Formats: sequence, structure tokens, C-alpha cells
Amino acid sequence: MRKLFLYAYLFIQLNLIAETRQQTQILEPNIKTLQVGILGEKISLPILSLNGTEVMNIGFDEMSHQAHSYSYKVLHCNADWSLSSINTNEFLNGFTTGDITGSRLSMNTSIQYTHYNFNLPNENMSFKISGNYVVLVYEDNKQDKPILQACFSIAEPRVSISASIRGNTDTELNGKLQQLDFDINLNGYKVNDVNSELKVKVQQNNRTDNEITQLSPTYISDTKLSYVNNKALIFEGGNEYHRFDISSVYAASEGIDAIRFERPNYHAFLTPNKIQKTNGYTQDFDVNGRFVINLQNSDDGDIDADYMFVHFNLPSPQPYFDGQVFIGGDLNYNLLNSTARMEYDRNSGKYFHTLLLKQGGYNYQYWFKPKGEQKAYAERVEGSYWQARNEYTIYVYHRAWGERYDKLVGIKTVEK
Repeated sequence: MRKLFLYAYLFIQLNLIAETRQQTQILEPNIKTLQVGILGEKISLPILSLNGTEVMNIGFDEMSHQAHSYSYKVLHCNADWSLSSINTNEFLNGFTTGDITGSRLSMNTSIQYTHYNFNLPNENMSFKISGNYVVLVYEDNKQDKPILQACFSIAEPRVSISASIRGNTDTELNGKLQQLDFDINLNGYKVNDVNSELKVKVQQNNRTDNEITQLSPTYISDTKLSYVNNKALIFEGGNEYHRFDISSVYAASEGIDAIRFERPNYHAFLTPNKIQKTNGYTQDFDVNGRFVINLQNSDDGDIDADYMFVHFNLPSPQPYFDGQVFIGGDLNYNLLNSTARMEYDRNSGKYFHTLLLKQGGYNYQYWFKPKGEQKAYAERVEGSYWQARNEYTIYVYHRAWGERYDKLVGIKTVEK
């Protein structure tokens, strides 16, 4: 009876893991600065073409100079980022796991770290099919205790997508919202039942909390699927991201009030932000929440860049009682968790938070998440304007009747 109970428990646990949404995130406190992108490109979405020439580079720092034995495992995911049920040999050529052999010690930094990185595909592992993938990195062969997850997609373009963004939405005229319209041009690609076979997803600025799924076309023809005048595709415009540059310890650059060395570490104090929900829109340049690692006068920021304690502060006469404020952006992989949650100090009348970040340039926003909701909003803190520049990415997945996985057959990124 005890064995039966144990088997039942393990079966339930495995099912829960399989159904859990996989997402890029750090799972251990000694790991920092996880980056997932195309090798050679500083700012890119983690998307490869099936059988293409580009490779995905995954890098991270372990905050010591001690030796660690890290390995990785690649898993295939469904369109909703739950683990797919296909076998490893159905989506991979070569080995199913790999060891991370690329490691280098930091040089002349106040905080010691070791930088690790590896590429996919590589000489030992390549991909057979398109879709979503998650890489689990673990230590000492403990596959059940990953230190991080890195997600990326592989596309096999079969359909093309044309898209546009407008401020004149189905609910207001040039106010605080943006509406996305797009067409999927089938180009002769066969889809027998659009509503049951296709899964279409839209993300704004690589966020998952406000992504749109389960979309149905407004119009269907033999050659084209139109998603226009669809209220599900109305997004909060938000505002431009704030930015700061900590690539030098000698000068306070844009977005920085002061940089001080308080032994034994560097501290960067950001310029206090303002709650600007009632201010007008001001055009500014941003990179939609991304960050770039960079050290001035160095050609190798991966190991030369230092770490700083970056202090965020947002003056507010009183706290929000109906929700919480988060720091949004790729610096926390757009996750709404304790790492990015701000605290309120009644004595100073401000929200505050401190993050340990590697030298470089960063974008960020303040987001408000109401109690009981999974989705965050910029308007309560940053304001929301139809003119704001946002990046929208459309993913088209196809699973024909009888098939066992979701192909990524179309992808399109458009920026207002």
C-alpha cells in the first residue's frame, strides 16, 4: 500500500511539472544575469529558424570563483509552454543532455563571479522540429533541482503575417490604448480546421502576464485569416521605459543620481522617478524593457563588468492599498515576483527596492498589479498613452489532426 501511494504521488508530481508553464527564470540566489539570445546580437528575441545558421547563446554568472559542474537538458514544450509529450529522439539529434564547459573567472571586480555560457545547436545536439523549447541547467547531475530555466523558440515559417498598430481602437479614439490588427497569409499552407488546429499568441514587449491567447479570426478565406477589430487585441499603451546606464563607476550617467563605493561594493542610486499617470506623453527612446551588459573601455564585459547594488525609488505620498508595485522589464525577465516587488517606506514617503545588477544599460518600468490579479498595468504609475512605442510579437502554432506537438509556423514582430 505504501509503494502504491508513493507511485501515485510521483505520478501526480510529474503531471504537475508537465502542466506548469515553463519560463525563463533564475531559480537559485547565487545565479545572476541570465541572458538568452542569438549569438552576436546584443538585443534579440530568443527565436531561431529551423535548420538555420544562427545559434542560441545562453549565458549566466555564478557569484563566486569556486568550481561548479553544470549540465543542461533540453525539453520540448507545447504552444502554452507546458511540456510536450513527445520523446526526446523525436525533437533532438545527438545527445539529450550536455555539460557546460565554457567558464571564465571575473577580472578585477569588487564582487567575484564566474561566467558560464554555451550555444544551441552545437556539435553534440541539434533540433529536428520547430516549436517552444526550455533548457534546464542543473549542478552535479541533479536534474530534479535546476538552477535556472532558459526558454526560446524555433520557427519553420510556413505562413506570413502582416500587422499594424493603431490608437483608434474599438473602445476609444486616441486615448490610453492600442489595438493590434493582423492578417495571416496562408501561402498555400494547408490548415483543415482553423479554430481547432491553429493557436495564435500575441505578446507585448516580451511580457507573459498580459499576453493574448485563444484568438479566433474575424474573417476566414481560403488564402487569409484576418484578426481585425478584435477587442481581445486591445492593449494598454503604457509609457516609454525609463533607462539608466551603469557602464562606468566614475561618472553618474543618464538616470543615475550618484555612484558610490561603499566598501566593499559599488552602489548606484537612480534618479527618483515620478508617478506620472496624469502627465502628458513625452516621446523618448527606449528598447522596450531590454538590457545590455557593457563596461566602458572594455571589449569583454562578460568577465570585466562589475556588479552594483542599484537602488530604485519612487516617491509616493501614500501606498497603493489595492495592489502592489513591481519593477518591470527583462532585468527580472518580466516576472511579477518578490525579486521585483517594491516596498513602501512611510517615513520617507516612497517605494524602494534594491537589485544587484551587472554593469550595462537597462530599461525598466513601474507596474501596478491589483490584488487577486495575475496581470500588471502601467497606467496607475506610469500613465498610459496611445502614442507610446511598444513591440508586439505574433506567434502562430499549428497542430494538425493526429499530430502530437505544436509547430511554430509563423512569427512576426511589429513596433509602433
